[in-house]
Amino acid sequence: MAENPYLSNTANLQKYLQLPQKGQVIAEYVWIDANGGTRSKCKTLKKVPESVKDLSEWNFDGSSTGQAPGDNSDVYLRPVAMYPDPFRLGDNILVMCETWMSDGKPNAYNYRHDAASLMEKYAKHEFWFGLEQEYTLLDTQGWPYGWPKNGFPAPQGPYYCGNGTGKVFCRDLVEAHYKACLYAGIEISGTNAEVMPAQWEYQVGPCTGIDLGDQLWMSRFLLHRIGEEFGVKVTFHPKPIPGDWNGAGLHSNVSTAAMRADGGMKAIEEAMESLSKRHKEHMKVYGEGNEARMTGAHETASYDKFTWGIANRGASVRVNAQCAEEGKGYFEDRRPASNADPYQITGMIVETLCGKIEGHDMFAKTQEAGAVEDHMVVPVAKP
Repeated sequence: MAENPYLSNTANLQKYLQLPQKGQVIAEYVWIDANGGTRSKCKTLKKVPESVKDLSEWNFDGSSTGQAPGDNSDVYLRPVAMYPDPFRLGDNILVMCETWMSDGKPNAYNYRHDAASLMEKYAKHEFWFGLEQEYTLLDTQGWPYGWPKNGFPAPQGPYYCGNGTGKVFCRDLVEAHYKACLYAGIEISGTNAEVMPAQWEYQVGPCTGIDLGDQLWMSRFLLHRIGEEFGVKVTFHPKPIPGDWNGAGLHSNVSTAAMRADGGMKAIEEAMESLSKRHKEHMKVYGEGNEARMTGAHETASYDKFTWGIANRGASVRVNAQCAEEGKGYFEDRRPASNADPYQITGMIVETLCGKIEGHDMFAKTQEAGAVEDHMVVPVAKP
């Protein structure tokens, strides 16, 4: 084992990764737990699957992940997407899964199911999504990586898109994640250092419909796994450091066919009207601890009030200046926190702009998950 217990001994592992698998495939099933984190476990397949339909259901102990009580703990994994495995290479795969209960109903924390139903119902609108995932890198003690111990770096200013020693930290990890996403087929469109030192951002999209949520969750899984190799923790907390330091968001860029067409600005303005009417409901699903981030300072809007504007990074929703000039394009919802669930974000936006469908309510689903957590037989502490 490595001298540092937080580091993976990747060099020694290489000779084993090169061993032949004799036609068999390792499939790592990935799912989302009750705390908004990822979990995974592996199984051996006898042959290479041609599509996700070739993958069988599996199960896990939901009482150990906060997703089921101890007296009815079986939670089932239903594969919904698969990706080439950038760690094991070859024919090995990563499998994104939904979580279901034994009675045939979605698990309380399965937000994908409702979002996918909304996407399918309103597919004619041709929703495109592109999300900007901000995150902060921490050392093993939970302090931002590269920051002075028991102290703070120089004030914000030189770090955003910075270059040079002392201006950026952990670029090697960021580059590794970028390449791993590309290998896995994630539609990662870019990355950059953020305003606070040790804070970074990458963008996923544009993707259509439910694909965005699948890909962003898998990209988060990859980021945590790569962090293991560097001995670095990843946090998606929206305000990891109090005070005069930027928080972390998940800015969500959205468009429909009508918005992208000539004269699409009218559709964007109609969307602003719809979003303004459900501001409180959106904020309930836009991430835990978001109040600390959305103070009206550090490029954020007020948590309690909906606003929108052209090229205004202090508004709830921003419309790009070029889009306004061309009279068509997209809008950027700047409210979601970095720890928000992309299924909830995209599903809620579609629901607000197009309408609810019977049996699928994104806001009610959030309340259901909260109720389950309150009555869990085996409680799981929040991180």
